[in-house]
Amino acid sequence: MEQQKVAVVTGGARGIGRGICDEFACRGAAVCVIDTRENDYFTGDIADRETLEVFAGKVIAEYGAVDYLVNNACLSRGGLCDCSYDDFDYVLRTGVTAPFYLTRLFSDHFRTGASIVNISSTRQFMSQGNTESYTAAKGGIGALTHAMAVSLAGRVRVNAVSPGWIETTGAEHSGSDAHQHPSGRVGTIQDIVNAVMFLCDPANGFINGQNIVVDGGMTKLMIYHHDGGWTFDA
Repeated sequence: MEQQKVAVVTGGARGIGRGICDEFACRGAAVCVIDTRENDYFTGDIADRETLEVFAGKVIAEYGAVDYLVNNACLSRGGLCDCSYDDFDYVLRTGVTAPFYLTRLFSDHFRTGASIVNISSTRQFMSQGNTESYTAAKGGIGALTHAMAVSLAGRVRVNAVSPGWIETTGAEHSGSDAHQHPSGRVGTIQDIVNAVMFLCDPANGFINGQNIVVDGGMTKLMIYHHDGGWTFDA
């Protein structure tokens, strides 16, 4: 009889993280969530080292092994205009340090064929103003992905997914919001869930150290002033 798979998801209480947890559960996996918001498994702040150690200890004590680690949790606290030293540090601890440290804590407990998926963002490639805290965290986890893939070679595959505009509240988008995307719509939580499951599937085991952009083609759309109705307000 095949052993039950164990999935660890950070930031799994709502939004994309919740969608990922629900899909793992539908596929029969035991799901271990950590989030600052209340949830059914572990409520805590992954920016705190001790919290990560207690959480990982609980997972290992209860299940003994991990098949999937999805590093999803992150946040923004602004940028050069308003982000303090402590705020910037907090975002990096949440978005980069925690994924690194959780991987270390689980390092000896990943099952054969295990997969890590880091949720990055298209903001690691492109920016709006005053987004330095979030953008730096997403750039950091993008680089961490290929570094860990090399360090864990032969043991665990490590890949990333970079979402673009993903609607997480159920709102409907039409007109320019939708049609500016080459795919003709704003993304959904399920679009990211599908990419994560694809990367976790052992049938795709030759994909390693990669970043899959799921943004409806927006990062491939070249934009100039007055091109296609676009204008730039200086």
